[in-house]
Amino acid sequence: MTRVALVTGASSGIGAATARLLAERGMRVVVNYLRSEQAAEDVVAEIEAAGGQAMAVRADVRDVGAVEGVIEQVRVAWGGGVDVLVHNALTPYVIKPFRSMTWEELGGKLDDEMRAAYVVTQAVLPAMTEQGWGRLIYLSAGPGRRPREGMIALGTAKAALAQFARFLAQELGPAGITVNVVEPGPVAETRMSHVLDDEVKQRQVAATPLGRLAVPADVAQAVAFYAGEDNTFMTGTTAAINGGMAMY
Repeated sequence: MTRVALVTGASSGIGAATARLLAERGMRVVVNYLRSEQAAEDVVAEIEAAGGQAMAVRADVRDVGAVEGVIEQVRVAWGGGVDVLVHNALTPYVIKPFRSMTWEELGGKLDDEMRAAYVVTQAVLPAMTEQGWGRLIYLSAGPGRRPREGMIALGTAKAALAQFARFLAQELGPAGITVNVVEPGPVAETRMSHVLDDEVKQRQVAATPLGRLAVPADVAQAVAFYAGEDNTFMTGTTAAINGGMAMY
């Protein structure tokens, strides 16, 4: 059976690397994007050039109607539902101290994070439940577990996402659906990595026992394991992809 994977936020960085790797491993891949149409089409072209199957589909993952449209496009094109959800799309957030933060900045990020996770999960669950097999993988971030200066909005939202995943793992296990979280530390070669100056990056490398920062392919490898047929008995877990920078 050829599995279908939906990767949200897949036009660049971790999402694009994950889409390419899942396609390499034989899955049909939906490359979701919001604004970067050409970049998403480039990812699809790379997959197809390597002999894989993929489609680029625009959708704001916070929008129920848009996400339902993605599921319908999958059904029409490939005759079924989504078997694997990799929820990677990152909604905007501010980096600032709590004392100067508005409720809209903190609560807005929390609402966006959980709304998106809720919407995409509800959309893919019917097909997974019907067939008694599914893989739900959520991308978190280090501040969700280990506070960092100025990152309270992101960290609070990602902590909520991780707990959401654990509750789902408990509820959906009897239906044959595994639910896991991948938690990268700092990742080079992404749009967010360009925000950091060289001095900060050097400090991060110095604090990493493996002597470098992650790249998107490192994170994609962990996602691909959770997404695959070999992952028969891991659910409710979090994989920290940080080279030993933080050990839990």
